[in-house]
Amino acid sequence: MTKPVRHKVILELLENGPLASQEDLQRALAKRGFKVGQATLSRDIHELGLAKTGHGYARLNEGAVVDSGLPSAQRLVREFVTDIRVAQNLLVVKTAVGSAQPVAAALDAESWPEAIGTVAGDDTILIVTPDNKASARLAQRIRGMLA
Repeated sequence: MTKPVRHKVILELLENGPLASQEDLQRALAKRGFKVGQATLSRDIHELGLAKTGHGYARLNEGAVVDSGLPSAQRLVREFVTDIRVAQNLLVVKTAVGSAQPVAAALDAESWPEAIGTVAGDDTILIVTPDNKASARLAQRIRGMLA
């Protein structure tokens, strides 16, 4: 099942009312035949412009008030990133075990022009940049979040 179809189903689910958590959204998608991981679901939420409100996830353009209690990229980086290494146009970001995917999703949500793509494992994030200079700039930006 393709991403556009999954996005359409997510929006249909939200038409019936907000879903309280990502887990609720994940379960609702599973009932419709979509097996989706947390990182994919986080990207879908970002791409669709959804936000967590006091009642659950809803579309931002519906006048929803965003729940500011969600962790920021800076907070996730500060708490979970242990090392950053530049390898030409690639950035290898090491995290605590089990933390790479949420940190990568938060970094993706920043929509930095230096980042072409991100791949996350269990404790390692690989960020692809267009060139060596962009990689160095991005590494410096993420290191700045560690302070």
